[in-house]
Amino acid sequence: MALINEHFLKLPNNYLFADIAKKVNAFKATHAKADIISLGIGDVTQPLCPAVIETLHKATDEMAQQATFRGYGPEQGYDFLREAILKNDFLPRGIHLDISEIFINDGAKSDTGNIQELVRWDNSIAVGDPIYPVYIDSNVMIGRAGVQEGGRWSNVIYMPCTAENNFIPQIPDRRVDIIYLCYPNNPTGTVISKEELRKWVSYALKNDALIFYDAAYEAYIQNDSVPHSIYEIRGARKCAIEFHSYSKTAGFTGIRCGYTIVPKEVTASTLKGERIPLNHLWNRRQCTKFNGTSYLSQRAAEAIYTPEGKKQVKATIDFYMKNAHEMKRALTSLGLKVYGGEHAPYLWVKTPHETPSWQFFEEMLYGAHVVCTPGVGFGPSGEGYIRLTAFGQQEKTQEALHRIENWLSR
Repeated sequence: MALINEHFLKLPNNYLFADIAKKVNAFKATHAKADIISLGIGDVTQPLCPAVIETLHKATDEMAQQATFRGYGPEQGYDFLREAILKNDFLPRGIHLDISEIFINDGAKSDTGNIQELVRWDNSIAVGDPIYPVYIDSNVMIGRAGVQEGGRWSNVIYMPCTAENNFIPQIPDRRVDIIYLCYPNNPTGTVISKEELRKWVSYALKNDALIFYDAAYEAYIQNDSVPHSIYEIRGARKCAIEFHSYSKTAGFTGIRCGYTIVPKEVTASTLKGERIPLNHLWNRRQCTKFNGTSYLSQRAAEAIYTPEGKKQVKATIDFYMKNAHEMKRALTSLGLKVYGGEHAPYLWVKTPHETPSWQFFEEMLYGAHVVCTPGVGFGPSGEGYIRLTAFGQQEKTQEALHRIENWLSR
């Protein structure tokens, strides 16, 4: 008899966004003529930029010719993309990496979920709260999170990110093995300063801890004083693994491509005290479980680093950030407390009158026909907030803001 991994049974029945879709579909069933605008799920709406489209066509034509056809590629990624990443994303910031420390993936979600395979199930973990659900759910699946009690997992150390601490979690007062950080943050849209990030690197080095640092939204940072990479902090190469994505940077949610940095200096210990480089283990894991990101996706990603691609991608980012700035201005003028939206395409909005997140979600859906994401879906400290995204079409976003204004004014 085959036995299942019962840790999977501990997961909530539905992923957060599946719950949202279920509630929206129930609304549609009774309001068939309603025109719903979604500011909830963070999917992009702008088409791929011309440089990427041109490259995809060229790469597709290559696959049609015997001389240029590509089969299996390297599990770590093609050198042409890894070299472009080194040259454009890190060297301009004074960060020196080796090409073997870059692993191309099919989107940061995969690697942020899979990276926990490298460490023992009984390692302690600390997460910012609220948090991107994949970080915790992937640890639940392996049995590291314990059991859920009152919306919290028993073996997870929650680090509240609130308005009172500017959404920067407090350094733990005890030793932790693994720390998840995400900046610019999903869901709050807030950023961390180099001074604050330096504290985390110092803590990790002092306590022999690992930092899993999700930098999927770094391209949206508008101020160079805000760190784009944890490796801008001295010593981070010894304690941090970093994740990047082209999903929101270049609209690759349907193309699927990103990358993970695993420095050779990052190690973890065996029970006997032997230090093992995680770069070697991750490479072994990828060679065993991952056949590499598609050639077409990697050529498409390479195109965003061309002069034309850089300009076009920036224009798309500017488009979304214009949405974010207008949303923040409009919502603030309605008397709402709004955070984020300055260095990220997310806005974290306090619900008025302490309204619970899911209740406000339903009230906005039925009252304004606008979809948001309940903050509590990202963790206990998200209660009393909603997340809005700036990825919509500008005219739809303006219409949504108009509806929200009319609804709140009733």
